[in-house]
Amino acid sequence: MEENQLFFPHSKNGNYLYRMQHLKNEITNRFGTENVSLISNESGEFLLINSNDFSGSLLITTNLSDYKMRVHEKHKGEEYAELYFLLPSYWDVHAVDNPTMNWVFPWLNRVQLYVKNNNTWLGHGHTMPCGKEMQSLSPTMAQNHFIVSKPIACEKHLSPIKLADKTIHFLALIPLFPDEMDYKQGKGTVKLFDKFRTHGVTEKLDDYRKSTLKTKWKFFGK
Repeated sequence: MEENQLFFPHSKNGNYLYRMQHLKNEITNRFGTENVSLISNESGEFLLINSNDFSGSLLITTNLSDYKMRVHEKHKGEEYAELYFLLPSYWDVHAVDNPTMNWVFPWLNRVQLYVKNNNTWLGHGHTMPCGKEMQSLSPTMAQNHFIVSKPIACEKHLSPIKLADKTIHFLALIPLFPDEMDYKQGKGTVKLFDKFRTHGVTEKLDDYRKSTLKTKWKFFGK
């Protein structure tokens, strides 16, 4: 079997189930059995982790790390990853009919499928639009792009998982406002994350977050 062959959870491929169990076991060892559950829906299978340590919950993909990403040479060792959202305490993942809550599942699945189907990779600082028309994520969240980030608030909790045959990294999806996306393109990833730090923005989703750019930024300004 070629190393980049894809595994899809709904195929119930034995290899996928075996590897997913290893991932779940490692996460359960970190957070405790009582804090980890498996969610299956039309978007796939996800691990949900509840912990007082980050006052919310983690929603993590389970099968992206079955795919070996074709990373840039300087990122060797980062070929395997899982994506996640850090959800605030008010977020109800079981509100399947609530458009302000239920979008997290299809977007995690959509991004991981994009990586695998296009034989590409994701790393810290990569950005993507929310669909071709770049519509807002939800009625309460006006952001229309994502930026991929290494763990920030969850840095201590989501260190890489080392298995016998691979090391799995965790990458967060952080929603971006249109002006933040423009700023990132003009000023770069480091400058944007400096803005995040200044304003206390992490990977935790926040329906009430405002843009970190209080006024329209100028290319030659700060």
